Amino acid sequence: MKVNKKSYAFFFVCCALSGYFFWLSLRPVEIVAAHHRSSSFSDVIVRNFPFTDKGKIAWWLNNKEMLKEKYNVPNPNPDGSFYLNFWLFGDGYKELSKYDRLCFEDMNTKKNCIEKDIVFTVSYSKNMGTMFEAYDGTYRLQKNGEIVKYVSHSEAW
Repeated sequence: MKVNKKSYAFFFVCCALSGYFFWLSLRPVEIVAAHHRSSSFSDVIVRNFPFTDKGKIAWWLNNKEMLKEKYNVPNPNPDGSFYLNFWLFGDGYKELSKYDRLCFEDMNTKKNCIEKDIVFTVSYSKNMGTMFEAYDGTYRLQKNGEIVKYVSHSEAW
């Protein structure tokens, strides 16, 4: 009888955790703000960003036109190159302190910094094309639309 109760309890916990993670994955990405640090470097502050590398890349591909229209990101150089970081908003904007925080000079307030919690980077250059950096690695968008995990020559050795 005890084995059955433990089995049911384990099953219930697994279902509850699965449901919770499923719910987390369905929440829409919230864009809090976009900041431009220089001509080709931009930062997007987000909440509820996808967990997986595949989910992050898919979200970018599905939303890059909206980001350009609504937030003017990325803001490429004349040669088309850009570097775009996505940061988690966490507990919100904070004042500069002894901790290493990312501060945005385009905000005229003391609370213009966030904790450095980067979740995704998209970059483009003529030599490398479109590159994605996420938790599990760096990926490259091929000309045929395929996304492959990038291995640099130094890593191949």
